[in-house]
Amino acid sequence: MSGSSGFGDAAKELYKKLCKDEWNPYTSGMIVAFLSVMLMAWYRPWGATGAVRNWADWILYGAGIYSDVPASIFTHGGSIIGLGFVGGAFLSACFGNNFAFRFPPVLEMVKGVVAGTLMGIGAALAGGCNVGGFYNAIGSLSAGGFAMMAGLIGGAIIGLKYTYWEMENITWGSGGAKTIEVSFATQVVLGIIALLVMIWGAYTYTATEALTKMGGVLLLAAGLGYTMQRGRWCMIQGFREPHMTGNATMAKSVALSVVLLTIGGVIVKAGGTLDVAHYVRGTFGWGGVVGGIIFGFGAILAGGCGTGTLWRVGEGQIKLWIVVPLFGISNSLMNKWFSVSDFEGMDAYVNEGITNAGKLGTFVYMPNTFLGYGGTLAVVFLLMALWWLVARWNEDSNKLLVEM
Repeated sequence: MSGSSGFGDAAKELYKKLCKDEWNPYTSGMIVAFLSVMLMAWYRPWGATGAVRNWADWILYGAGIYSDVPASIFTHGGSIIGLGFVGGAFLSACFGNNFAFRFPPVLEMVKGVVAGTLMGIGAALAGGCNVGGFYNAIGSLSAGGFAMMAGLIGGAIIGLKYTYWEMENITWGSGGAKTIEVSFATQVVLGIIALLVMIWGAYTYTATEALTKMGGVLLLAAGLGYTMQRGRWCMIQGFREPHMTGNATMAKSVALSVVLLTIGGVIVKAGGTLDVAHYVRGTFGWGGVVGGIIFGFGAILAGGCGTGTLWRVGEGQIKLWIVVPLFGISNSLMNKWFSVSDFEGMDAYVNEGITNAGKLGTFVYMPNTFLGYGGTLAVVFLLMALWWLVARWNEDSNKLLVEM
């Protein structure tokens, strides 16, 4: 009897650690890097923009704005990543008793419209959101990731300045917030259904020769969504908090994650497992910086970056349900304007006009410079270490805080 009781207690403890406790940010960052490298090796680097753009393409097609039928959301690589990511976040939220329909104040809904629009525009200029334009860009050894990183810092600071101004000057739209709770028992049932659907989906993909890799893509993306929701892991927080509260935990976690991802990127690309062109875009210049500023400002208004938005969608935050379609629509329209085409059928978008003409910046695959693979890894490590040290110094000195 005592053995049975001990086993039951152990099972409850494991469930609590895996499904209910908030995960340590450093642990979450390491898991995100691990799963990102696995997805890179299995298929390609992942991102959030490809998913929301594909979903928006269907909205615009349904509205009669686009004449060409978009790729199916169930076969489009970026969309499958997005579906898996949101599904994993929803699973985590349900099993952790975090899911509820959370309606924000009216002003926040309006900000959601503006935020989504800005994020889509910024992602088009920077070659992706915080994942494709910054995180996986650096992990894919593209200098364009550092251009967007600089822009994200600037956008976060501008966003904070606006937030403080709004707090002092705008009182309209503060009402209307409400939360519709969902019982934990119902959440568990919904979580089990979501889990079974993802397992069925992965099995269905692997049984189809043309989509055989998509089963792994779906499950790896679900792991990313689960991890980020469980760890409340949001990259824009890493750019915002050092200037808002001085807290550097998320910034240091993101820096660590980028280093681990880059190590994996060097192994995968130097070993010839993945085409070096993926996530290397002509945004090392004003496009990456300005795109990062616009995206970062929009993310501050939204309350989440590209991935932070998607995992918050999975836990029922209605403001982000507004952000996502606007994010996708503005990005899709911007990419249409830029005359974007599919690159080698892998959903890695290369601009045929503006980007290739060098109007947003230049293509810089760092290992093809004098740095080589070893020098590239050293540069990434040194710059992330510098970010870590500055953020840590600021925790004590508060020198970089934006004043209200």
